Amino acid sequence: MTDDLISPDGLPRCFGKRPGQEILAHYHDTEWGVPVHDDRHLFEMLTLEGAQAGLSWDVVLRKRAGYKAAFHDFDLRRVAAMTDADLEALREDAGIVRNRLKIYSTRGNARAILDIQDEQGSFDAYLWGFVDGRPQVNHFADLGEMPASTPLSDSISKDMKRRGFRFVGSTIIYAFMQGIGMVNDHVAGCWVRSGGTDAASPDD
Repeated sequence: MTDDLISPDGLPRCFGKRPGQEILAHYHDTEWGVPVHDDRHLFEMLTLEGAQAGLSWDVVLRKRAGYKAAFHDFDLRRVAAMTDADLEALREDAGIVRNRLKIYSTRGNARAILDIQDEQGSFDAYLWGFVDGRPQVNHFADLGEMPASTPLSDSISKDMKRRGFRFVGSTIIYAFMQGIGMVNDHVAGCWVRSGGTDAASPDD
């Protein structure tokens, strides 16, 4: 265990270690690296990761409730049916990131997921098919060793772009993979890695 991992509450974490980062710490402890298989939650995480582009994850997490309200609790069919007027109105909503392209991409991505559901049964089956249904567990000593993207995230990004998704560059997709547990990147010394791997799934 290294001192730079220690949070104010005494627990060693990969991130969310500074005072005032309780939301980030909770996300780290209960969600990051935990496998997700619910299509609605996968859509939520894809939306939030896309919204993060150019911002901090802490900022986006603080707007999570705003996103749930703005996008019908991530109901895919309701979001896919949103009109341009609905989306334009969201540009005045301080509860979300008010970037026009990001707002419109949420509707487009919902439609792309519905197409995948028609084709493969679920968005879950599509995503987890890239790793044969099994999380990839890495063994990094610290965050500095962690890549921003990998050949696998490159492949997923390329395929998703082909299917009409937006804000799915390889770096965003790698962060998405970490968030939904396709990749477990908790570093050596992190309390989740050492003894908290049974942390509750957000879908439980």
